Amino acid sequence: MSDNNEKEKENIVIEGEVEETTDRSVNGIIEKYGGAILGGLIAIILCFTRLYRLLIALLVIIGGVFLGNYIQKNKDDVKIKLKELIDKF
Repeated sequence: MSDNNEKEKENIVIEGEVEETTDRSVNGIIEKYGGAILGGLIAIILCFTRLYRLLIALLVIIGGVFLGNYIQKNKDDVKIKLKELIDKF
């Protein structure tokens, strides 16, 4: 009779572990890949609304601002690098 009680306890423990493991794995997946899932959903929304064109234009403008600022502050270095690049061609 004690064997049956032990088997029942083992089954209960095993069933509890399976449920916890499943719960942990779902929460683990959400914690691990939640940012990627959210980013994917945002990307899909941007593609359907064509707002990605606006974002690309803003990135090009911001890149141009940073490039112009760098060139203005490092005129001599840029001149030397451009001369070396032209000489290679």
